[in-house]
Amino acid sequence: MKSWVNKNILYIAGAFAGALAGYLYWKFIGCTSGTCAITSKPVNSTVYFAVMGALLFGMFRKEKKHTEV
Repeated sequence: MKSWVNKNILYIAGAFAGALAGYLYWKFIGCTSGTCAITSKPVNSTVYFAVMGALLFGMFRKEKKHTEV
């Protein structure tokens, strides 16, 4: 489990940062009319931004080069 967390730490950090940003976006900006699909509910906004944050942070992950013997 610990090695999995170490391998995916950027995805996890991105998901947490995105979830926080999504909740804050809903709280302070949001959708006042309630017709917006993503920002009308806090759960939708939080999950959407968590996925986007994980994908964004995952772009900066460095892959290890595999050498064949």
